[in-house]
Parts: sequence; C-alpha cells; structure tokens
Amino acid sequence: ACIVPSAPLFILRPLCILVCMTSLRILVVDDEKNIRKTITLGLTAQGYEVRSAGNSAEACREVSAQFFDVVLLDLRLEEENGLDLIPKILSSSPWIKIIVITAHASIENAVEAMKKGASDYIQKPFSIAEIVHRLTKIAHVLNLEKELRLLKESSLKTNPRYYFSSENLEMAKVLSTLEIAARSEATILLTGESGTGKSVFARALHSWSNRADNPFSVISCPAMPSELLESELFGYVKGAFTGAVKDNPGRIAICDRGTLFLDEIADMPISTQAKLLHVIQEKTYQRLGDTVEKSADVRFIAATNVDLEQRVSDGTFREDLFHRLNVIAVRIPPLREHSEDIMPLAEEFLRHFSMVNHKAISSFTDEERELLMHYHWPGNIRELRNTIERSVILGSDSALNSKLFPQSASVNGTGHSAASQDWKCSLLELEKHHIKQVVEHTDTLMEAAEVLGIDQATLWRKRKSFDL
Repeated sequence: ACIVPSAPLFILRPLCILVCMTSLRILVVDDEKNIRKTITLGLTAQGYEVRSAGNSAEACREVSAQFFDVVLLDLRLEEENGLDLIPKILSSSPWIKIIVITAHASIENAVEAMKKGASDYIQKPFSIAEIVHRLTKIAHVLNLEKELRLLKESSLKTNPRYYFSSENLEMAKVLSTLEIAARSEATILLTGESGTGKSVFARALHSWSNRADNPFSVISCPAMPSELLESELFGYVKGAFTGAVKDNPGRIAICDRGTLFLDEIADMPISTQAKLLHVIQEKTYQRLGDTVEKSADVRFIAATNVDLEQRVSDGTFREDLFHRLNVIAVRIPPLREHSEDIMPLAEEFLRHFSMVNHKAISSFTDEERELLMHYHWPGNIRELRNTIERSVILGSDSALNSKLFPQSASVNGTGHSAASQDWKCSLLELEKHHIKQVVEHTDTLMEAAEVLGIDQATLWRKRKSFDL
C-alpha cells in the first residue's frame, strides 16, 4: 500500500479552512488507478480542485488544456520514466510546482527530479495529511511569488523607465563615470540642481555595484528633525530616551553590505556629521544609549544641490566630512545643458503615464514639441515629469492638455518661446521670474513646488535667495 489514510475523509473535510491556504488546482499523474482515486478523493475533501492522468500523454493534454498550480508526479509510469515528463511540463507551464512521488529505492531519482526542476518529493508510503502539508508550504510560496509579481508591476506603474544613455557628450561622460565608479567601494558625492535625477542615479549606482543583491535605503536629511535623523541613522536601544520602548537597529545596520543614500546631506546637523564621519572612517558606530560598538559594512552615496565648499567656508559643514564624501564627485548637469535628452525623456514619461491612466496618447504634436524644447526647465527632469503627468491626467483620452505646460514656454506667432523674446536676461533672472509666476498662480506653496518639480525646502531656499 502506497497511501496510508491518516483519518476518515468525513473528518478531514471540516479541517479544509484551517489547512488549505489557497484553492490550488492539482494534477495527479500516476499509472495506478486506485492511487489516483484515493489521492483525488482525499485532496478534493480538503477543498482542492483535482484532476488525474494515468500516463505522460494524458498529463500533457491536461496541462495544455487548463491551468494547474501543482503536479503530483509518480516517477514510474508503466514503461515510461516520470523524469522525462518534468521538462515537458515546465516548458509549457514554467510556474507549475512539481512534487514527485518515489519509492524508497528510487531516492536517487528523486534527487535527479529536483535537478530537473521539481519542487519537492514524497516518499512512499505517505498519507493524505503529508501531501496536504507539502501543498500548504507550496501555497505559501505561490502566494509570495504572486505578491512579488504585483510589487514589480506596481513599481513599473509608479516609476517610468530611465534610459542611462545620452546623445549629449558631457552627459554621456557623466554616465560613463558613474558606471565605472559603481564598481568601486568608494564614497560618491552627487551634486547638481534639484530635480536632475540624483536619487535615480544613486539607485543605479547601487544596482550596478557588487552590492546590488543587498539592501538599498534612502534618508532625506531635510525631511527629518535633527534628533530623529540621528536615531533613524544609527538606531537606539530600548530606554535610550523617552518613547524608546524597543530596540531600533537603524538604517546603517539595515544596509549592512548594502548602500545607504543620504539625500541633501548639506542639511545634516553638525553633531550628526561628526558621527557619520566616524562611521565612514572607522567602519564602526554606536546606537543611541548603547555602549557596544558595531561594525558597519555600508557603502555611502551622498547628494546635494548646494555648494558644499561654500558651506564649509560658512562653518555649517565639516571640512573633514566633505573630503571623505568627495572621494568621487560627480556633477549631474541640469536638463537645459543636455537638451538632446528632453524629448526622449518626455516620450518615455508620456508612454508611462498614458499607460497608468488608461489613455491612448501616443505622441506629441509639433507645437507641443516646440513648447518642450524651448523651455529652460528650472525644475529639471522632475519638472518635466510632473508637467507630462499633469497634462496626461487632465487631457482627453487621446490628446494632452498642453495648456498645462509651463506658462513661460508658450509659443507666440513666430514659433519661438515667449521666454526667449528678452534674450539678454540671465538664467537666474529667468528662474526668478518663473518661480514668481508659479507662486502667484497657485494656492499653496506645496502646489507651487509640485508645478516647479522641486521640493518645498528647495522652493523656500530659492524664494529666500531671490527675496520673493
């Protein structure tokens, strides 16, 4: 007897909700009719959808005709070898999990089956309860795989693809430098205006590095109060301060053997800068309230949109930390300096946001291209992205609402940008004028920052510097 019933079927039926994590579709492949019938009845009583096949040909027909999650496959099918059936099943349905059924004398065959792609094996004799136990584990794996697919699809819908190539010579040099730097363990400092894609490049650096399979995390320095930033970065032990009811490992510990991206590092408090310098130099740190030093195998990438050397001169940024961060410094040029990339980026944003918002907008008109190409984009790639997204959302099913393009990019009768009429004004004056216009035509600073494609902290600094 190959199957040992663990309980009468009428007793097993009420346990269905407890045991069966998901309604799996199962194909039983065995040349012995009584075994097929017993397994089918036992698993059907557990709430599974079960079909059976007596040989390879029947099994292939069943797999091609309908969807199955799991195949229970006997390795001996009369004159056939069940091993030969495994690649056939997986070639047509690669998602299927195969559990092979084997006698004690054929354990070596079971190992060979695992090499061919089987997920598990059951040794004869076995009980229905044992099969259910294996199916429950497989159901858990299938659910995790489904969640992973959904997360990947969600990520693709949320974030458009960025192509790391450029027709602009200087931008191509930047990309080449980043690709080479990624393979090192050096600390990298990304500089450039807000919205140029520094965070995108930080993620790319991690994905191109030898640490790609390990964690990547982001800390936005201006987004956190100084005391919260330090505890988030280094972690703390229970009782370190009021409210510390349990241990917190901190981002450095979480990113062990991975990469930690410090965005807008110029806004990091001096006291925290000193502790960060120690981590970079000594590769050790202490959690708040702890007396034990911990090792830190973390690669740091920092970014800033201000002149750090000027901050050093002002005394608001440590010179020694600046030099530690500045091992490889890469300036990300503003979009206006690589205008060749405006339309490729705009077309990718259009494709992405049209798909996400279920619109059939496939291309730009000549006038829209003119608008995009003759605008100076003070908010850089972020402003371009926000402009296309807003225009897609508020446009029709088949056309953009190009009235939502930046006002200073409107085209006059000669086909030139209105902003270009006073061509003697500096970029700073042009930026000041545009920020003033946007602030005047929006209800809140949050909305103005979104239109400009910059964060509120950057908008606040720019308004202060322009005395607006």
